[in-house]
Amino acid sequence: MKRSALTTFLASVFLSASSAWADGPVVVELFTSQGCSSCPPADAIMHDLAMRDDVIGLALHVDYWDYIGWKDEYADPAHTDRQRAYARRGGRSMIYTPQMVINGQQDVVGAKSRDLNRLIDAHLTAAPTASVSAQRSGNTVTVRVAPVDLAAAENYDVVVVQYTPLRHASIRRGELAGHDLDYANVVEEWHNAGGWSGSAEQDFQIELSSDLPAVVLIQGTGNGPIIASTRVK
Repeated sequence: MKRSALTTFLASVFLSASSAWADGPVVVELFTSQGCSSCPPADAIMHDLAMRDDVIGLALHVDYWDYIGWKDEYADPAHTDRQRAYARRGGRSMIYTPQMVINGQQDVVGAKSRDLNRLIDAHLTAAPTASVSAQRSGNTVTVRVAPVDLAAAENYDVVVVQYTPLRHASIRRGELAGHDLDYANVVEEWHNAGGWSGSAEQDFQIELSSDLPAVVLIQGTGNGPIIASTRVK
């Protein structure tokens, strides 16, 4: 697409979207496993989070319980790496399931809904520091991000996450042998659309590899805080 045509396209895409910019949903990442007997209550909470407009819930299945007899078919080693990175930033040496991480900043035991809701409410009432909107045409996603009240320019990743809204598993071995479970918002793919300095409004464009639903996260480079998020429409 020629530059002038792209500029016109971006302007038309975001003319209507810009007026709707507001505080983004709170991002809750659940680190879970089909091999973890204590995870189903947290998985059930994720179903509730998936129904909320003010929360983006993402289930990241990890692989470190696979050795006990059941290989989680949705697990990805990259999810384990992400959880370890959060632990390092928080000064912790241990990772566990079920764990929920809120906006990349705080973590709670995944089944403790009261603690989780307290943190979600705190983030919902916090003043926004950046704004993001995203539009999709086929598998092309166009993202616009802008600073609102960033204290200082830093480096951020513009990440597009694709997920399956509902997946079913019939578990035949391990701690949950004999259970048939449904999982909400199972993360399938991560796409890095580029880096943002946080100093000025900027547009990004990326091609997705499937038609799965997607969300956009603006996150400090190196698994830092998530400062803005949106669903791709």
